[in-house]
Order: sequence, then structure tokens, then C-alpha cells
Amino acid sequence: MWAIGSHKAKRAPVSARPVLDLSGPKLRRAFENLVESADDTGGVERYVGALALKASLFEEVLGKGQVGELTEPEFYDLAAFTTPVRRRIGAWLGRNGFPAMRSRLVALLDGWSDVGTADQRIGTFVASFPADREHRWSRDLAAEVLHFTALDRYPLMTRWMWDAKVNTGVLREIWYSENNVEPGTIPVGDGFATFAILREELEGFLQANGVFRDLALYADILCAHIYAAYINDRGGQYLHADFCGGAKADSMAHTRRLLGLDAVDTESGRTRLKLIDGEAYVLGEPRQLSS
Repeated sequence: MWAIGSHKAKRAPVSARPVLDLSGPKLRRAFENLVESADDTGGVERYVGALALKASLFEEVLGKGQVGELTEPEFYDLAAFTTPVRRRIGAWLGRNGFPAMRSRLVALLDGWSDVGTADQRIGTFVASFPADREHRWSRDLAAEVLHFTALDRYPLMTRWMWDAKVNTGVLREIWYSENNVEPGTIPVGDGFATFAILREELEGFLQANGVFRDLALYADILCAHIYAAYINDRGGQYLHADFCGGAKADSMAHTRRLLGLDAVDTESGRTRLKLIDGEAYVLGEPRQLSS
């Protein structure tokens, strides 16, 4: 059931199903701004189409047990569309090799149809990388692989959607707060259950506002636009380094970057994925990252 915008004086007891106290007005403003901002670049439907193509690529390469046959060039194609990953993956692959990455992805997608094991599989995937700043992209890679390989089962669970450890993400930006006061620590975890309920709430909001098709993709774009506004308004050096490269951009540029939709230069075919030698990877190019 969709119930956004009603503030509760007292929080309900903690249960297996997290309770999200979202702000209807904040969501409506964000949605209106998205529609207006996207109009100059072809409208929201254009972004939905582009994101659908990204999902098709992931499903074609990884879905239905095909991850075990994943080739190195195919992985580069996927990584090019995953923003935090493409900026850092070249060095890791240069040190560890592609087979090490493929084995991790096989384990991540083993039992993919059982969402009840999602948190465990993501945790195992992330724990297979060093626990430092340079490898925080591992969470984003796991989240995007699950989401775009099986849109109907997995909500988008990237750090920019919600990171409970640092109390930041889309969830914070649309959390209800009285008199527009900045919310304090939000006592909601960042496991599968939270993201699943967030998607339910967002899809209910979209339906109430006249959107009835491609709800999962619309929700992704709306969330990216919400966090893009945060990057524009208050984003620090870390945010710009991960998602923007320090570039000053138009009102939809950060939205595109968060979703990986700025991956390819349509004229040259070059992507934003950097190879170990510093060169830009060309989509579909059968080239090795390691020397």
C-alpha cells in the first residue's frame, strides 16, 4: 500500500518489514523537476528507453545461468555502464585478472531467483574485495548486476540509493522531516527488505501520478535525479570524483552518470571505462585489460 507524507509522532516497533517515512511533497517536487529537466534532451521516455537497453545487455550476458560463459570483453561492456566501477576496475583487473572477477559474479548470481539470499550473496561478494575506500565500488557492482539482470526481482541497491553506514543516499533526501529540517540519523538498514519496500513506495507514487509502464525503470531514473540534485547542491569531493569527474554539467548530466547512461561516445564508440594503460575502452572491443 502506498502511504507517503504522513508523519508519525511515534515510530512503530522494529519489525521484519522496515517502515519508511517518506515525504510526498519532496517526491512530487522531484518528479516535476525530472519531467521539466528531461524535456530538453528528449523527455523522460528517452531515458527509460536507454535504461531498458542497459538492462537488456545485462540480462543477455548474465541472465539464465549464462554468467559462467561471460567473456572478458563482455564484462568490460557491462562495467562501462556502471559508473563507480568503470573509474577503478582497470587497476583491479590488472592485478587479479578477469577469471577472478568472473568467479565472483558466478557466486553472486548462484541462486539468483531466491531473493531471500540476496543480502548474504552481496555480503560474500563485497567481502571478497579489500575493505577500503578503493574497493567500495564492489557493492555498487553487485547491486547493479542483480538489478539489471533481473529487474522484476531486485530493486536497485547501490550506495547512492541508501548507505546506512554513512547515513546518506536517496532515502535520506526523500525522508519526511518537519519544517524541512535536515533529518538526523535514519534508523533503517540497507538490506534487501528496505530497498524492496522503497521500490514499492516509489512505484505506488508513480502510478498515482499517471505512470503505469516500466515502473522499475522510472523509479531508477527518479531516484537518480533526486541524488543528482544532492550532488549539485551539496556534493563534496568524493561524490564528484565517483560520479562526475569534476565536470560542470547540465541538469540531467549527473542523472545520466549515476545510471551509467553517459557510458559511450556515440561518434567514436569510446567509453568511460579506463584500461590499465589509461586508454578508453571501445564498446565491444576484444582487448585485454592486463598486459
